[in-house]
Amino acid sequence: MSLRLRFVPLLLCLLALVSVAQAQKSDYPLAPAEEVHARGGLPNFLKKAQTPGAEIKIAYFGGSITAQAGWRPKTLAYFQKTYPSAKFSEINAAIGGTGSDLGVFRLQQDVLEKKPDLMFVEFATNDGGRFAREQITRCMEGIVRQTWKAAPDCDICFVYTLTEAAVAPMLEGKYQRSASVMEKVAEHYNIPSIHMGMEVTKLAKEGKLVWKAPLPKTEAEKAALGDKFVFSADSVHPYPETGHELYLQAIVRSLGPIDAASTKPAPHELGAPLVADNYENAKLIPISEATLSAGFTKLDPAKDSMAKSFTRLRDLHRASKPGETITFKFKGTRAAIYDLVGPDCGQVIVTLDDKPAKIVPRFDSYCTYPRLATLVIGSDLPDTVHTVKIEIHPDQPDKAKILAERNNKIDKPERYDGTAIYPGAILLLGDLVK
Repeated sequence: MSLRLRFVPLLLCLLALVSVAQAQKSDYPLAPAEEVHARGGLPNFLKKAQTPGAEIKIAYFGGSITAQAGWRPKTLAYFQKTYPSAKFSEINAAIGGTGSDLGVFRLQQDVLEKKPDLMFVEFATNDGGRFAREQITRCMEGIVRQTWKAAPDCDICFVYTLTEAAVAPMLEGKYQRSASVMEKVAEHYNIPSIHMGMEVTKLAKEGKLVWKAPLPKTEAEKAALGDKFVFSADSVHPYPETGHELYLQAIVRSLGPIDAASTKPAPHELGAPLVADNYENAKLIPISEATLSAGFTKLDPAKDSMAKSFTRLRDLHRASKPGETITFKFKGTRAAIYDLVGPDCGQVIVTLDDKPAKIVPRFDSYCTYPRLATLVIGSDLPDTVHTVKIEIHPDQPDKAKILAERNNKIDKPERYDGTAIYPGAILLLGDLVK
């Protein structure tokens, strides 16, 4: 993988956090901040962990903070050390810059088909600045209900991370808005939750936390820092050596109360939903099930670097000629395309039913490299049959002007020349109609 692609999760998360500060101004009632709510515990997981020879899979479902070499591998190592007679493995289902809105659609492919015993869900940071509380509730509840329909013995734990932009409510003893919304789902389904940022908040209140700085390396740098603690390089993604250690210890401390709350192991039963319009029926459908015009080519991971780098898009296709189309019909309430955006991408004309066509760019100010994206076609639609047409627009957007928004420049013109699109799947609340 190229150096540029390695930075995709970091920059995706930064993109997602642009409006976090504004989101914290919500009048939504914020939950009191506590490190752990044990609720029903993790009885199935803990029982299996104590079974000699058991093979246990832990799914880590979240964004770039989970994708880092931080709390995810640290907790996996902790479980293996604590329960040496069992064998632990991970399902790394973290994608930088993405929230529960994509998570609920990719859950089956990225997590459930791998049969997890425990799933940590970490979307509070990326959901915080992007969605209304109703959308967070629908997606998080959809994740829970999908999981327990497919894998009723799988325990779930919500975990919340913290950034400098979201810390204000925590300093006043309240969860940030996204975590407060998720707590309602956790309470409804008796799911334990852990806020990994409580110690971070404590240090910040004491004036001992440096949110954003290089790690001290020399003795002189350490002495200059004094008793202060450097959290991260960007105020978001903790250093594995510091911030992620705090996250690990939060989970370790929480396991005592969670163990005490874990009673008799049993399959989880789904009662009435918290909200009727939750996303438990979200689907990820290969793009080849739509009608693709003749100019589309399926990319082979063995031969194509894009397909090799983005294996989550198992049905990744490419088309670049203006006028190439994707068409399909569906009965349902929401549709989107799971795709890539990047330097050679252009823009598309999206037509939904008899509504006026709209032009949607597949290029933005971060497109100095390719990355995962979603193209929303329609949401909160009437639950009837809808017709979709997506067509490559003949004109390229003004890429130099768009890149300049973030002080980026076109390095090699040939990299940016094109009107390509890279669809991989349809994200659907509903069913395709043939």
